[in-house]
Amino acid sequence: MIRINDHITLQDWELTESFVRSSGPGGQNVNKVSTAVELRFEAARSPAIPPDAKARLKKLAGWRWTSTGAIIITAEKHRTQARNRALAEEKLRELVLSALHRPKRRVKTKPTYGSQQRRMDSKTKRSKIKTLRSKRIDHD
Repeated sequence: MIRINDHITLQDWELTESFVRSSGPGGQNVNKVSTAVELRFEAARSPAIPPDAKARLKKLAGWRWTSTGAIIITAEKHRTQARNRALAEEKLRELVLSALHRPKRRVKTKPTYGSQQRRMDSKTKRSKIKTLRSKRIDHD
């Protein structure tokens, strides 16, 4: 069971963890001990997460979101299963918390009169410079 905040707690049936061998260098120990954690969270079926947060979670998870609606998080930073398990749970907690945060809606604003004037003045100035550079052809 993982507690996300005061209102949301992920139940044990939503989570599955498996231990695999870590990748990369590490000597003989890395070939013998399965310390890396692969945490699978059934996000699409989770009743604890609101539907709008699920949509944001899917976008935030990216390639970690599977076709069945699960999120797979791996942790292999530490040399022990316990520390990697805690790291994977913390990664999941941070991901869900960021999905729960509703982004503020952008309020459209009108450019100020002064900014419009400055823009037009700079365009006029640039136009004059380009006109002076061009060769004038007389058609007389």
